[in-house]
Amino acid sequence: MQKIADNKAWFLVLPVVLIVAFNALVPLMTVVNYSVQDTFGNNQFFWNGIGWFQEVLDPSSSVGQRFYDALGRNLMFSAIVLAIEVPLGILVALSMPKSGWGVAWTLVLMALPLLIPWNVVGTIWQVFARGDIGLLGYAVNGLGIDYNYVRDPLAAWVTIIVMDVWHWTSLVALLCYAGLKSIPDAYYQAAKIDGASRFAVFRTIELPKMNRVLLIAVLLRFMDSFMIYTEPFVVTGGGPGNTTTFLSIDLVKIALGQFDLGKAAALSIIYNVIVLTVCWVFYTVMTHGETQREGAP
Repeated sequence: MQKIADNKAWFLVLPVVLIVAFNALVPLMTVVNYSVQDTFGNNQFFWNGIGWFQEVLDPSSSVGQRFYDALGRNLMFSAIVLAIEVPLGILVALSMPKSGWGVAWTLVLMALPLLIPWNVVGTIWQVFARGDIGLLGYAVNGLGIDYNYVRDPLAAWVTIIVMDVWHWTSLVALLCYAGLKSIPDAYYQAAKIDGASRFAVFRTIELPKMNRVLLIAVLLRFMDSFMIYTEPFVVTGGGPGNTTTFLSIDLVKIALGQFDLGKAAALSIIYNVIVLTVCWVFYTVMTHGETQREGAP
């Protein structure tokens, strides 16, 4: 006897789906509307087509040059923090206790940086890294190193990178720890019987079992690092000069500082497409490699 499917439960979810769709589509449609129009005030709009997109993507224009410079900073920042946080998160996860009273305390301590709001993180590091009253700035200057993130571009980059690593490495570590906890003890017992080294256990047992959580960690950290705004804006304001002006900060400057809503809307759509494209590439490459490993004899 064939079971008849009952889809009445969808009616309970439908209000939530409609609310989420409304909250997502209305702002998006507003941005799309601004991106193809121009205005001279008084709520009068004129059709501009793809003119703003052409100007943003034109490296010879002022806004285009700003876009490509900020895009380069974004990509470099994301590459640096991923190269640090992923290996460091794996190392921390491997060092965390797997049983006993220390598990709960370790998990709580690891989660603490993730509970702090982004603007508070920026404020903490803005004070912490100051050379006159900040512990980090005072200590570094005491070593004879001229450290001032307000006027030195290298110091500004080091500050926001270290700040991001402190804030988000815990996320990678907790995800990797969850992957490690899912490994049955029989795998380790078999490796011990075979006389496998610690590195061999990591390479053949732990790392393959962490592939899925690492995919999630890389995707989350790329999206967040590529769209970073609050922390560097609070700490450096995009300076010194424009050395830490990322796409998000430049977008706010164009939209609110210059009130060029058309350019800002076109830039935000291009920004969104870049994030979605890179995430899709990440996901495709990593899942393709996993599929090949599973299909290998």
